Amino acid sequence: MAVQYEGIKKEHEAVRKRVGLFDVSHMGEILIEGPHAVAAVDRLVTNDMSKLETGRALYTACCNEQGNILDDLIVYRLEDEKVLVVCNASNRDKIVGHFANNLSLETPWNDVSDAWALLALQGPNAVAVMKDLGAEQSVLNLPYFHVTRTRVAGVNLWAARTGYTGEDGFELFCSSEDAVTLWRALLEAGQTHGLKPVGLGARDTLRLEARLMLYGNDITEETNPLEAGLGWVVKLDAGDFIGRDALRAVKAAGLDRKLVGFEMTGRGIARHGYPIVAAGDPIGEVTSGSPGPTVGRNIGLGYVPLALGKAGTTLGIEIRGKVVDAVVVRTPFYKR
Repeated sequence: MAVQYEGIKKEHEAVRKRVGLFDVSHMGEILIEGPHAVAAVDRLVTNDMSKLETGRALYTACCNEQGNILDDLIVYRLEDEKVLVVCNASNRDKIVGHFANNLSLETPWNDVSDAWALLALQGPNAVAVMKDLGAEQSVLNLPYFHVTRTRVAGVNLWAARTGYTGEDGFELFCSSEDAVTLWRALLEAGQTHGLKPVGLGARDTLRLEARLMLYGNDITEETNPLEAGLGWVVKLDAGDFIGRDALRAVKAAGLDRKLVGFEMTGRGIARHGYPIVAAGDPIGEVTSGSPGPTVGRNIGLGYVPLALGKAGTTLGIEIRGKVVDAVVVRTPFYKR
């Protein structure tokens, strides 16, 4: 996947105002099947799989025994006895190994990452592009975080109403052999709707404006979902899962820090790894930071002590030896 095709700003704007097409086939996919599939995955994620109906998806975290995040995932219940787990590309080997070590022999599973491709069509005109390709009405009317089997542009695929941009749109799973056919068909159908191919650069600015996590930056094996603001995907009373006891202990003891959003009030752009300071002392690091093309401000995320996490709190970001003013703000920075 390219970092950019025509430029990050142009691609970012296309997704916010019209429609963009991403090739995110680098993501990892694990297919779990059989009568125990749902229960088996439920044991490995923090969210409650037991209530996930066929044709629906959920966002969740996968933790180790210490309650720290191995990855954040989207889990799709494709059929009654078929579950698709999508993980981050950088974590594919780790998550495949984690599942292999914790799924019983009664639960067949397969790493289908190389056999499957994933294209994301995102933006206000995404439905119009799919309609021009002859997508079924059930696909065009697919509710948020639902998934269905269909055929588009002569390609058999799974269409999901999910994404990583803060916009409406679809994520389309097809065989790797059909990816080029589908990509070209989407590009052609999108010409009249202002579609642009979009690279990793704009993918990052889009997801940051929407306060969507980037693994390796905002969440890692050194962070837990409660301090990352992901408590809503942690169902401590829904059933046992790996890391539950540790997270119960974290919740009982109370958090020391939290992930906050901030905007720069002084001149400067916060970047990953820059120190966050308060009263002249370092208190944390920027986990993500960039200009926000849609919101028109330089924005970022970082962990700060709980007492400094309230909206309106003044912070400093050390940029090349100089402390530049910033302020904690409510997130997401952008909401359609």
